[in-house]
Amino acid sequence: MEPPLEEPEPPKSAGLRFPSALTILAIVTVAVWILAFVVPSGTYDRNAEGAPVEGTYHRVDSGRSFVDRLNDLFLSPVNGLYGIQDAKTGQVGPSLAGELYGSAGVFLFVLAIGAFITVVFATGALDRGIGLLAHRLRERGALLIAGVMTVFSVLGTVEGFAEETLGFYGLIVPLMLALGYDRLVATGTIIVGAGIGVLCSTVNPFATGVASSAADISLGDGIVLRFVMWLVLTAVSILYVVRYGRRVQRDPSKSLSGFLPGDRDHARAEPAGGARGPGEVNRSPGSSPGPEGPPELTGTHRLVLTLLVLVFAFMIFSVVPWSSALTGKADATPYGWELGWSFPQLAALFLVAAVLVGVAARLGEAALSSTIIQGAADFISPALVIVLARGVTVIMNNSQITDTVLHSIEGVVRGAPSALFAVLVFVVNLPLAFLIPSTSGHATLAMPILAPLADFAGVSRAVVVTAWQAASGWMNLWVPTTAVTIGGVALAKVGYNKYLRFVAPLLAILFVLICAFVAAGAALT
Repeated sequence: MEPPLEEPEPPKSAGLRFPSALTILAIVTVAVWILAFVVPSGTYDRNAEGAPVEGTYHRVDSGRSFVDRLNDLFLSPVNGLYGIQDAKTGQVGPSLAGELYGSAGVFLFVLAIGAFITVVFATGALDRGIGLLAHRLRERGALLIAGVMTVFSVLGTVEGFAEETLGFYGLIVPLMLALGYDRLVATGTIIVGAGIGVLCSTVNPFATGVASSAADISLGDGIVLRFVMWLVLTAVSILYVVRYGRRVQRDPSKSLSGFLPGDRDHARAEPAGGARGPGEVNRSPGSSPGPEGPPELTGTHRLVLTLLVLVFAFMIFSVVPWSSALTGKADATPYGWELGWSFPQLAALFLVAAVLVGVAARLGEAALSSTIIQGAADFISPALVIVLARGVTVIMNNSQITDTVLHSIEGVVRGAPSALFAVLVFVVNLPLAFLIPSTSGHATLAMPILAPLADFAGVSRAVVVTAWQAASGWMNLWVPTTAVTIGGVALAKVGYNKYLRFVAPLLAILFVLICAFVAAGAALT
């Protein structure tokens, strides 16, 4: 999932704290509202699908009085949730008649998947499964790194597994030290493993899902490119961390982080001594493993993990446009067995799945109800970010400046090679990802402009979604505005500057590979 909006408290010497995504979007809302008084109103002619037609931009009078504009600012969060777009005027408001413009569907979907994930974690099955994998591979360092990174990457690409990794440092750090590695190997295994999965999200609802919705395409569009990209980048990242780890094993002086007092005692200890059980989340990172290994999976845990896999597998099946994917034709007639599900159906799927998991784990009615409610509550922050970001687009829509912004960039896009356009989308989104660490907010804010630009450039909107999420994921591997990174290095007791030295070469490699993938994807489409 996307990084939480409340980051850990920085050290006392760290100066001012970076504002949260909610604060940034509130500032952006006011700034866009003010700019709407200066930027001229204009519009494109639309085709039958509602996409702007290149070269048809012309100035218009928005007809918005100061009171109207003030009302747009006041109601922007409301319109961002359930604003209705009038079919004739194009204006958005909560009491108009027309199609839903707000993000109510995505909002409910985020709460539903939050409830599902929270119920899964409440059963202890996922924690115990990962803990058991790490324990069984504890004497084979390269396999341990590869196994944990692969699991984290899979979870990242399908459900945005990110901040949940913070609970695994107490398990992974002692295991890596016992194998003769340093704390950076553990840090890289966790942060890079999950981060690469999120970077190459295939159906991650918080990145791909929200961006696809804002771009008005299916969640399954572009999944083949993203899957191949995930395979390659995950393999490259695993090899990078394994290579560094082996260098430290051979010569501890090569460690970029060095060792804390007692770290080398772990390396001299017998790694078969075990590690903490997955439920012992309060053990401090770097503390000695316990004498016993983690408990085996119970039948209930296996059932929950099976349900988890089936739910996400069914989600992938339900959203992929199979006729287009198998024939290569974007306008192929859907097969009779295709579901073509979107956010309303997926929200219902995860609510039902949350109940099924709770019943399978025998949580009990009271515990299951409270866990579902708590899960939805825990995810209200990213859901609100989506609403605020959508409210910004409502202000731009009602002031009729969205097409003016598109027109200002149209000249740059016109005639540009499709491959270059895709790379530029990736590069342009890097600073935006730094300013808005919330992937959902970033997607909702950027896609209404980026998606029509893809039409002008003759590039699939799915490629734009892929380039955007790669930029967001690449930045979140290292920027200090994400709790996953800054909280992870704190838990592992590794200096942030040392982590940057460790990850910098990998970031350069990933940058080149991402540019190659999005360029190839644009050229092929």
